Amino acid sequence: MAGASHYIMDTPRFEDAPKILIVRSPYYKDIADNLVAGAVAELEAAGATHEVIDVPGALEIPTAIGIAERMSNFDGYVALGCVVRGETTHYETVCNDSSRALQLLGLQGLCIGNGILTVENRKQAEVRADPADQNKGGGAAAAALHLIAIARKWGRADKGVGFTSDILLAGGTHKA
Repeated sequence: MAGASHYIMDTPRFEDAPKILIVRSPYYKDIADNLVAGAVAELEAAGATHEVIDVPGALEIPTAIGIAERMSNFDGYVALGCVVRGETTHYETVCNDSSRALQLLGLQGLCIGNGILTVENRKQAEVRADPADQNKGGGAAAAALHLIAIARKWGRADKGVGFTSDILLAGGTHKA
């Protein structure tokens, strides 16, 4: 229900500042800029550091996060962009596939806040992206921070978060 109040969890506290990558699709640049402003405010309030990278569209956001996870040392990720319904089924493809890909990355143990707006029209996007109104960019950053807090609570050097498997090699068993 629009306008209904909801519970917002307190921002987690960290001994070591989390390092966050914000991956933004600036397809609707003003909307994306507002989402980033909301995310940055939330991250800075938690003492987190961040970098921002741009990708062409929402479909490229999960791929960029996957690349960054393999090649860098971020603790978490914030996915930001906007998909506005058009006249074709492309809207459903972009919304479903970007969301599904982010969810699969999350199930592998990545700490991702999904702030890709999926809206019917530009006005809905403007309201949801406004850092002084619904602040969905800040909400996505908060989600990433909460997942990082969980990963740090339960993770340890010999046990990652997410899927792991044993690989059988000549001479013994090694963790993947």
